[in-house]
Amino acid sequence: MNPARTRFPRHGAPPAYAGTEDAPALGWSRIAPQSGVAVELSPGDRLTVLDPLGEQVSDLYLVAAGDVAEVFSSGRTTDFGNSVYVSTGSQLWSNRSRVMAEVVDDTVGVHDLSLTPCSQATFDVLYPELGGAAHPSCFANLCDALAPFGVEPDRIGTTLNVFMDVWTDGRGELHIDPPPTRPGDLFTIEARMPVVVGVTACSAEKSNNGRCTPIDWRVERA
Repeated sequence: MNPARTRFPRHGAPPAYAGTEDAPALGWSRIAPQSGVAVELSPGDRLTVLDPLGEQVSDLYLVAAGDVAEVFSSGRTTDFGNSVYVSTGSQLWSNRSRVMAEVVDDTVGVHDLSLTPCSQATFDVLYPELGGAAHPSCFANLCDALAPFGVEPDRIGTTLNVFMDVWTDGRGELHIDPPPTRPGDLFTIEARMPVVVGVTACSAEKSNNGRCTPIDWRVERA
């Protein structure tokens, strides 16, 4: 079992949410299954991603709005936070050792900082049953969403994989369990600098208990 489940135990039911399988709640936007968007944040703005149906991962990737060579660093976030886990109070650091955002709300406590966004190569290597067929991917969706801001594909590295349940056993073997989210579970970051955030509804069926579903989001401006 993922140790994050005991380090960040949940209490009670997720927040009530009026969205349905067909549409997000009033004031929210929806990322269709296996797609992505880019969101611009100023300091103090809050971005919330919410799982409307349960068991769905969302990949987040941050770039500095003024200089897209400054990007989210999972390594520095792990190093400076002294943990491979993030939850409320965790800071998200850049490759230039600046705080890009802080986690200010989290009803799940299980997220991943170790894996890159799924790509076509992911499906070629790990989904042999697809026979090399083209498949939507978080990497391609992030590339498409961030390209208008001048972000080239090689700038996109390891993402913050929100709601993704990744852990290693005593032998170091990697395990990916279904996301532990229930409908209405959410994760909120507050920008500490001007950033553009790429957000996806993950495209990898095996990471989402066999079914890819939407992710809802909203921004609260400072």
